[in-house]
Amino acid sequence: MPTSKEALPWLKNYPEGVPYEINPDAYPSLVELIDESVRKFADKVAYSNMDKNMTYAELDQHSRNFAGYLQMIGLRKGDRIAIQSPNVLQFPVVLFGALRAGLVVVNTNPLYTPREMQHQFADSGAKAIFILANFARNLETVLPQTKIEHVIIGKMGDMLGSVKGFIVNFVVKNVKKMVPDYHIPGAIAFNDALKIGAGVEYKRPELTGKDVAFIQYTGGTTGVSKGAMLSHRNMVANVEGVDVWFQSKMRHANLTTPMVLVAALPLYHVFALTVNALGGLKWGAFNLLITNPRDLPGFIKELKKHSPVIFPGLNTLFNGLMNQPTFSGIDFSNLQISIAGGMALQKVVGERWEKITGCPLVEGYGLSETAPVLSVSPLDGRHRQGTIGLPFPSTELRIRTEDETWAPLGTAGEICAKGPQVMLGYFNRPDETAKVIFEDEDGRWFRTGDIGVEEEGGFFKIVDRKKDMILVSGFNVYPNEIEEVVSRMEGVLEVACIGVPYEKTTEAVKLFIVKKDPNLTEEAVKAYCRANLTPYKCPKFVEFRSELPKTNVGKILRKNLREEELKKK
Repeated sequence: MPTSKEALPWLKNYPEGVPYEINPDAYPSLVELIDESVRKFADKVAYSNMDKNMTYAELDQHSRNFAGYLQMIGLRKGDRIAIQSPNVLQFPVVLFGALRAGLVVVNTNPLYTPREMQHQFADSGAKAIFILANFARNLETVLPQTKIEHVIIGKMGDMLGSVKGFIVNFVVKNVKKMVPDYHIPGAIAFNDALKIGAGVEYKRPELTGKDVAFIQYTGGTTGVSKGAMLSHRNMVANVEGVDVWFQSKMRHANLTTPMVLVAALPLYHVFALTVNALGGLKWGAFNLLITNPRDLPGFIKELKKHSPVIFPGLNTLFNGLMNQPTFSGIDFSNLQISIAGGMALQKVVGERWEKITGCPLVEGYGLSETAPVLSVSPLDGRHRQGTIGLPFPSTELRIRTEDETWAPLGTAGEICAKGPQVMLGYFNRPDETAKVIFEDEDGRWFRTGDIGVEEEGGFFKIVDRKKDMILVSGFNVYPNEIEEVVSRMEGVLEVACIGVPYEKTTEAVKLFIVKKDPNLTEEAVKAYCRANLTPYKCPKFVEFRSELPKTNVGKILRKNLREEELKKK
C-alpha cells in the first residue's frame, strides 16, 4: 500500500488520526481477539436482550463451555457448523464458542425455506447446527439430505433466567404459536450442551490467519448461492479497519455511559457480524440485541432504555423508525456514529436523521466477499451524501472499463478492490472464484460487479449494478434463483424476473409470466413463492404476458423488461 498522501487521491481526505494502513496480522486468529477481550472487559456488559444482561466474563464462560461440548462430540478444526437464529443471547455464545473450537461458522438466515436451507447445509458440508426451536420443523424436513450429524436446539428464553425464560418459552410456543411441532431424534437442548461442556476440558486449537473462519453465503451473476470463504485474517483486517476508522471519532467522545452499540441488523448478516459481533468485542461495547427489528414500537421501547452511541443500520430501518410517533422520545445525546450500509442511503433520510438526532448518517460499502467493508464516509463531517466514501485502510479501489483497463477519474466502470479483507474464494467453486478474482502487476483484485465512478478527492460513487441483482431492503435477490423456483410451478410456461423501484424497500421483485395453464392466477403464483422463498425474495408484482422479449438464440432479455418499466415512470 502507498504511504504518502500524494500516492493516491483519497489519502488527502483521510480523517485525522486514521492510518493509511492497518495490520491484518494484529491477531494470529479471531480466537486471540476473543481471549483478549473477554479478559480485558470481564466486568462490562457484552450483550443485552429482553432486559437480560450478559457480561464479558459470562460470555467467556458460556462460549468456552460450548466450545468444550463441540470438541467432546468429535468436531475438529475446520468442521463446519451452521447457526440459524435471530439476535438472541445464545447467538454470540454459539458464534464465539464455535470459533474457539476451531470450527468454521456457516451463518444461515432463519427465514430460509426448507429448499434454501437444504442447499446451504448440503453445499457447505455442515456437520452440526445450532437452531432456534422456532425453525426446527423446517430442519426436520431437510436433515436427511444433509451431512448434519449434531443438532443443538435453543429456545427463545434459554438465557433469560429460570423464571423469565420459562414464561417467554411458554408464551412463544403456546400463546403466540411460533414453534411448530418437530421431531428430531438425537437433538440436544442448548442448555444441556452448555452443562455437558462445563464438565469437559476445552483445548484451544492451533489456528493461523489463513484458516477459514466463516463461509458466508452470497449470490452472483449466475444466481447460484455460493459460500464466500472468509479467513481469520480477512476478518481481523476488517475489524482493525473498523476500529481505527471509528476510533477517529470515538476518542473525542468523552462518554460517561456504556458504549451502547445497537444490534438491530441480524448477526448472521456480514455487516453486523463484523461491526457488532467482532467490532463490539474489540471495543468492549454493550451490544443491544434486537430480536425483531420489524416490531418498530418494541424496538423504540428498547432504545429508550439505553442511550445509543453507535447505530449501524439500513436506509429502510432508519426511515421506518423516524416515521414512528414515539421516536422523538429517544435520548440521542450520546450518539456518536450512525452508519448505513447494505443498500443506498436516500438523501432525504440522511438529512432528516441528522436533523432529529444531531448525528450525521454516513454511508459505507462492502460485500460478503470482502468481510465486508471496502469503503466508508469520513466521520469528521466531510462526508459526501450519495457516495460510498473513501477506501478503507489497506484497501485500494479502482474503476475498470469493459476493455479491462483502469479508468480515469470520472469515468464509469466496474469497481474493483484489493485488500487483506478480500475472501480466499468461493467454497468448492474454483470456476466461480475465477470469474471474480484476477491478478495483475499490482496484486490480487476482486470484481465487485458494481458500476461506479471515482470523483474528485477520491470519493467513490455507485451508479449502476453490473449484475441483475435486485436489492430488497438491503438483501440481495438474484433473478435466476427466483426464475428457477417459479418455473417449477404447474401452469408456468416461461418466467422472467427483474427488480422495479419501490419506495418502501428500494426495489421489489416483479415477475413476467407466460402461462401454460390459462387459469393460473397472480395469487396462486404469490402463494407458491411464499412456500418456497424467503419473504424478501417473493414477488410484489406479477404480470402475465403472451410472450417475453428474447435474443435470436432464445435468451430472455431482462434488460428490455427493465427499460419498459422505466418508461412507465
